[in-house]
Amino acid sequence: MAFSSCDDFLTIAPETQLSSVTFFQTEGDFAQAVNAAYAPLRSYYNGQAWLLGELHSDNAYYMRNVLFGAVENQEDLADFSVPVSNGTTPNGNVLGAWRTLYLVVARTNQVLGTIDAVEFNEASKNNIKGQALFLRSIAYFHLVRYFGAVPLHLMPVSGREGSALPLSEESAVLDQIVRDLVEAVQYLPQKSQQQLGRVTQGAARTLLADVYVYLKRWPDAEQILAPVISSGEYSLMPSYAMAFAGNIGNKNNAESVFEVQYREGPEGLQGSFLYGFTPRPMTVNEVRSLFGTGNPQPIDGQGNNIPTPDIIAAYENGDLRKDASITFLEISGRPGTVKFTPYIKKFLSTHAQHNNHGVNWPVYRYSEVLLLMAEALNEQGKSGDATGLLNEVRSRAGLASSSATGQALMREAIFKERRVELAFENKRWFDIMRTDRIQEIIVPYGQRIVANPLEYYYPPIPGAVPRNNVFTNFSKFYPYPAAESDLSPFF
Repeated sequence: MAFSSCDDFLTIAPETQLSSVTFFQTEGDFAQAVNAAYAPLRSYYNGQAWLLGELHSDNAYYMRNVLFGAVENQEDLADFSVPVSNGTTPNGNVLGAWRTLYLVVARTNQVLGTIDAVEFNEASKNNIKGQALFLRSIAYFHLVRYFGAVPLHLMPVSGREGSALPLSEESAVLDQIVRDLVEAVQYLPQKSQQQLGRVTQGAARTLLADVYVYLKRWPDAEQILAPVISSGEYSLMPSYAMAFAGNIGNKNNAESVFEVQYREGPEGLQGSFLYGFTPRPMTVNEVRSLFGTGNPQPIDGQGNNIPTPDIIAAYENGDLRKDASITFLEISGRPGTVKFTPYIKKFLSTHAQHNNHGVNWPVYRYSEVLLLMAEALNEQGKSGDATGLLNEVRSRAGLASSSATGQALMREAIFKERRVELAFENKRWFDIMRTDRIQEIIVPYGQRIVANPLEYYYPPIPGAVPRNNVFTNFSKFYPYPAAESDLSPFF
């Protein structure tokens, strides 16, 4: 008996010491684990996504405060001057995106690597698997568009040995994303049958269509999107402004395909990106006027994600999206005589506590479904069918039907429509790079900034001019994070 008791003690793990071996026993354990896989997206969309996506485009720029000093991590992204040495960069935002997205990968791999060994309700199991497959796919889709070849982890890493993998080619990563999403579509329920905020079949189909468009697999994109449009699960909101979660009752609305969930309060589920977008400096009264908080605090430092004159000029006359997307704030502390500064309005919401809001981030909206389908149809020579979808989006914006005819003109019309419809939703850089228009768009954009810095929010102070290295790195992909390179022998 003594030996038996000793053996039991040695082989049964204490309940206070959980691991992937001891934790995953029930449906509830896997539901908890997939919840944890969603969590890093809050951090990612709160900062890194718009820093590496929107700020790194011609839609938004960096607003300098010479009294605060240099913040190269943001400046280098806005200025297309990310430093590179042996294929790596010390940029902290690039490192943050890498680590946050791979955290999603690691957590989903824990779920997918263990779930089939545990017996529970088949429908619930499929739902959890589908969510995990989607989350792993969206993480890899961002990674592959940022870096090209990346390590492709598909199994839980149990120790140091497996933590570093060779780089997989971009095509191999994209092939895996497609396989995962094809499987996820089979597992996931429709939006009306899924808990709000969780991944749905429509979200998986939309992400897969986005991947197919990136790969120029136009017939596949059309085929996977058609059921989303015909499902009756989604529709455009009556007005553009209503498409965004400006209040709790408007979250996950009829136009929402997938959005990252934030909740105001002390639980640590809040967002703060509304503050990241503010021009600087702002007084207490200016902060209170903008956000309505009960404890406003002054905001100093550098302004990020300020709408450029280029995006402001991109809206056609009469486009209702312009006033819904951009407002102008009077910033009393801004140097010089120009005090009014543009601010991203489309996400704006009043809230109780400073730097703590519950505004969700829209990752995919139904209007993008329509534009992705329009692009897929047009590239197959079905320009007439594409026109109807494009005009659905334009009509809601208060615009007349597009006059574009023929494939080339329709391609340009869709490209321009995506810019204004999806402005500040982190789509612009990906659209520029996937269509190979970096030289065409970003080079002259940089030339305009160098020639007219005051128009791009440089203060009228001696010495406040573009740095010598601005617009010198036009690479399609970011260099690898130097801190991660130090840990891996493969890059």
